[in-house]
Amino acid sequence: MASKPPAGDPVQDAPQVAAPQHAAAGLPAIGHTLRVAQQQMGVGRTARTLMKVNQKDGFDCPGCAWPEGDKRHVAEFCENGAKAVAEEATLRRVTPDFFAAHPLSDLANRSGYWLGQQGRITQPMYLPEGAERYEAVTWERAFAIIAEELRALGSPDEALFYTSGRTSNEAAFLLQLFAREFGTNNLPDCSNMCHESSGSALTETIGVGKGSVSLEDLHQADLIIVAGQNPGTNHPRMLSALEQAKASGAKIISVNPLPEAGLERFKNPQTPRGMLKGTALNDLFLQIRIGGDQALFRLLNKLILQTAGAVDETFVREHTEGFEDFAAAARAADWDATLAATGLGREEIEQALRMVLDSRRTIVCWAMGLTQHKHSVATIREVVNFLLLRGDIGRPGAGVCPVRGHSNVQGDRTMGIFERPAPAFLDALEKEFGFAPPRHHGLDVVRSIAALRDGKAKVFFAMGGNFVAASPDTEVTEAAMRRARLTVHVSTKLNRSHAVTGRRALILPTLGRTDKDIQAGRRQVVTVEDSMGMVHASRGNLTPASPHLLSEPAIVARLARAVLGPSSTTPWEDFEKDYSTIRDRIARVVPGFEDFNAKIARPGGFTLPHGPRDERRFPTATGKAHFTAAPVEYPEVPEGRLLLQTLRSHDQYNTTVYGLDDRYRGIKGGRRVVLVNPDDARELGLADGSYADLVGEWKDGVERRAPGFRVVHYPTARGCAAAYYPETNVLVPLDSTADTSNTPASKSVIVRLEQSPTV
Repeated sequence: MASKPPAGDPVQDAPQVAAPQHAAAGLPAIGHTLRVAQQQMGVGRTARTLMKVNQKDGFDCPGCAWPEGDKRHVAEFCENGAKAVAEEATLRRVTPDFFAAHPLSDLANRSGYWLGQQGRITQPMYLPEGAERYEAVTWERAFAIIAEELRALGSPDEALFYTSGRTSNEAAFLLQLFAREFGTNNLPDCSNMCHESSGSALTETIGVGKGSVSLEDLHQADLIIVAGQNPGTNHPRMLSALEQAKASGAKIISVNPLPEAGLERFKNPQTPRGMLKGTALNDLFLQIRIGGDQALFRLLNKLILQTAGAVDETFVREHTEGFEDFAAAARAADWDATLAATGLGREEIEQALRMVLDSRRTIVCWAMGLTQHKHSVATIREVVNFLLLRGDIGRPGAGVCPVRGHSNVQGDRTMGIFERPAPAFLDALEKEFGFAPPRHHGLDVVRSIAALRDGKAKVFFAMGGNFVAASPDTEVTEAAMRRARLTVHVSTKLNRSHAVTGRRALILPTLGRTDKDIQAGRRQVVTVEDSMGMVHASRGNLTPASPHLLSEPAIVARLARAVLGPSSTTPWEDFEKDYSTIRDRIARVVPGFEDFNAKIARPGGFTLPHGPRDERRFPTATGKAHFTAAPVEYPEVPEGRLLLQTLRSHDQYNTTVYGLDDRYRGIKGGRRVVLVNPDDARELGLADGSYADLVGEWKDGVERRAPGFRVVHYPTARGCAAAYYPETNVLVPLDSTADTSNTPASKSVIVRLEQSPTV
């Protein structure tokens, strides 16, 4: 049987700490998966639901964006994917009676874990101005409230329309269509906080802001470099692809400030051998200092240039430009400066070079460890330089592989969720729908928060996600949200953002990926795009949690009708009744989606075109891939301070906290821990098990403090520390962002640790 949600917040004052593990998955993952699933869904519902995850006739996992191969396992999900499904398919319910029993002040004092454990929201809820409690409201009244506030704005640019990466292609296309017909490009999204740096760097260098590899490429690679990524927790199914690559002879280098169990050994739960022994994945672990990646790749590029025959001169000559300026910058790379920036030994870098030179096909994978620094875009450009030198873009088994986090974050961008849309996209939208979309740029996440703070934005509408918890500078973000006239969240479950509201607030409950979607008597499907550009259908199989839920496309369509009225010639009602009509329009607006409905009818869907991958065609202004030559940067940390990276626990997906353990790192029963190298801790006078306040240091002089963290002596890189977000987002200044992409620099926060009493 499913269990009831926790009545009170669990105590996290004294987390238990054991030695970190050195292998991921295996029997413990199976046991934990089944235990969590049964707690949320019960035995029968668990079986019915999990067997449909990531199947060709099932639904796409609402967790990460890792792709599926053509051949699927019966259990095509990972531990964290199962947790995501279980929380969405839970039998627990949040009804109007719950809100009557819990005033806003109570919700605001609860942890994100407790809020998320309460279950699915069953009815639209409204918080009137000055009220203490949410109250039930009809859909008609909810849309009227939003329309009233939007029509009262002095400019459409006073509204913000945020999108989470869980949103389907159909809903995302409708949301950007509505926002632009309303008159704004204010379409911030979760990509602004994660892989915006990847998109910025790749668009400039190869002409496409997406990865250039497929699963088959990973299986064929000679060398895979995994930089700034922890697939064992964040993308566990990636471990299967790495295992298959190893079986084919590939070598793997991991580049990370922390050792991660999943890259040490993978115990594949799909095979007896995997369960018992597992596969060692790492051939070389480069324990780099936080932010030292650009310096590492720059030196490797210098060493490649110095090696006779190592450069693919034909590829460089025929397909690239900017080589001479890049080569001059690379030749100036200095060994001593690189060793200082990276914390690595010379012999480690030389070993990595030998593995690079032995490889005919190299892939570089990365995630937030590369994208959330001031110099992230320059770092990823240097990764592209590294691959261009060897001709490792546009051939099998080689390329760039930014591993996206949320399940359709890449698809949402493809559908036009972007504050800086390309003129060609707006031209196509205008031709198809007959209105003139705004041409000026809108606001990204960081600028949206600033606009709310400064009173320049007044209405905030979120399609999914947990904006308050995901954003940087928590106190600034929460104060900014409270200045809004209206905040609206389309949600399946409770989260922190529902407790930090504008003067008025709405919660609009929606269908999840696991739910059947019936419109006008016909079952609908939605589509998603994975991290490698595959688009496929998703079909829920469960009866919705409440008859009062609306789908995301229905919510946007009804909102558009309420706000735009009869002056809009867009067939919003038709879009709500039949999602295939949305896809017909997408097919005429978005390149690569021609015959969209026919393509998704094929089992497994289809692959979007990618010029650099498919034919070594680079859609840049010059038609060639660009070498770049940015100055090398890395964080400089004052004496007595540490460089903090924020990260996830294993019981977490983005801001959703499933539990209070981090099994692979040996943490149990609490999240307020800071991982510090033992030598650094001793120099700072911090014993293992002592408690410290984390105090951020930034040029604005504002004290940002996260109190009461248990110090854990942990094998991090020297001078570096790590702690979980969202608890440490309070330390990330709003204006500490990556150059070009404006992504919050959450992976390089200078902190001092002040001893605090045991909490």
